[in-house]
Amino acid sequence: MKIPVRVWSELEADERARILARAELAIDDIVGDVEPIVADVATRGDTALREHTHRLDHLPLDLPFEVPQEDFDQAERRLDPTVRKALDYAIANVTAAHEHQTPRTLELTEVRPGLLAGERTRPIESVGLYVPQGRGRFPSMLYMLAVPARLAGVPRIAVATPPSPDGAVDDACLYAARKCGVHAVYRMGGAQAIAALAHGTESIPRVDKIVGPGSAYVAAAKRLLRDRVDVGLPAGPSESVVLADDTAGANGVAVDLLIEAEHGSDSQAILVTTSSTLAAEVARLLPRLIDDTPEPRKTYLRDVFSGYGGIVLAASMAEAAGIVNDIAPEHLQIRTAEPWSTMSLITSAAEILLGEHSAFSLANYAAGANAVLPTGGTARTWSGVSVHDFVKRTSVVQVSSDAYGQIAAHVEALAEYEGFHWHARALRER
Repeated sequence: MKIPVRVWSELEADERARILARAELAIDDIVGDVEPIVADVATRGDTALREHTHRLDHLPLDLPFEVPQEDFDQAERRLDPTVRKALDYAIANVTAAHEHQTPRTLELTEVRPGLLAGERTRPIESVGLYVPQGRGRFPSMLYMLAVPARLAGVPRIAVATPPSPDGAVDDACLYAARKCGVHAVYRMGGAQAIAALAHGTESIPRVDKIVGPGSAYVAAAKRLLRDRVDVGLPAGPSESVVLADDTAGANGVAVDLLIEAEHGSDSQAILVTTSSTLAAEVARLLPRLIDDTPEPRKTYLRDVFSGYGGIVLAASMAEAAGIVNDIAPEHLQIRTAEPWSTMSLITSAAEILLGEHSAFSLANYAAGANAVLPTGGTARTWSGVSVHDFVKRTSVVQVSSDAYGQIAAHVEALAEYEGFHWHARALRER
């Protein structure tokens, strides 16, 4: 395969749009298939959940949804000690990076003498964490979601994850769940799992929020249920950008471009560079590296660099940063002579990794920052998962008698201006 280098200043508007586009989950086409499943689970509870799980995931009809404690014990015994140690290391790093996000329970400001205003912060009462399984095993996804939920103090943390056909849940996921303080793991996936968490069934308590990416069917179920339950940040196909100048090594850049691209054929991976030499060398290296990749990842990579991946040559670092900001990528790696200075040009990216040693894979697993991030350009307004996703803030106000005498007249005047009779009169009647 040949990977072209596109010069940004020479591209027409439609060509630029094609480069900036990314795969969309085909939700509109399947909402009609998902809606009956969601409605069925809402109406018939466990019976519907069991039937759809049997039909779609081929699980035995009599298999309990909740994973029993003995399965956790067996998983820990079976798990390779090297993997167990790596999970411990990663969970410790993610915990350390998120601990500072834990807010104070009550913060009040004395706005004026006797007038207190502020916020009380409390954890959300229950959350459901969705951990996908379709393209592999994802214990990293589990602890990225569970650690901030635990630090927030959520009283009930439930995990839904698709099991293997024999009903088993991945050993590393069970180990991570126990390590992170998850209260229950349910072997269920797809639209029916989202419906069960949102509505509740006889054996699955409903939750107040659902967080975590999934298939198009999961995304469609979330869309249908978002008026009933908070479905968290938009997380779709993986996407990455490497922003580099002539100081970056071509092999390192090429290798790092493949990290996020191997997630699936719908991923995006783009090199934006000011160096024509680097662009040409990376374009030469990528086909060989892709050919040296085992399946199914090789097919994923070929699809990405035939569709949502590529190399863009910019005339200046300012132009390059503008391209990145237009993309607003999920993952951004900066490989320039002065990465901190270059970062000042970036206004929209869900994650920024500085320097050649800050590989996407390190951040995905164990650097500490959360790797569950907004995609599809939503990094312009959304942030990655944090402790803040699992708490709610309540305004608190207290007015003393002295402060009341100062504030009431001003409020009465504003209420009268806006035409709210009792807003003003209630103050006069006191």
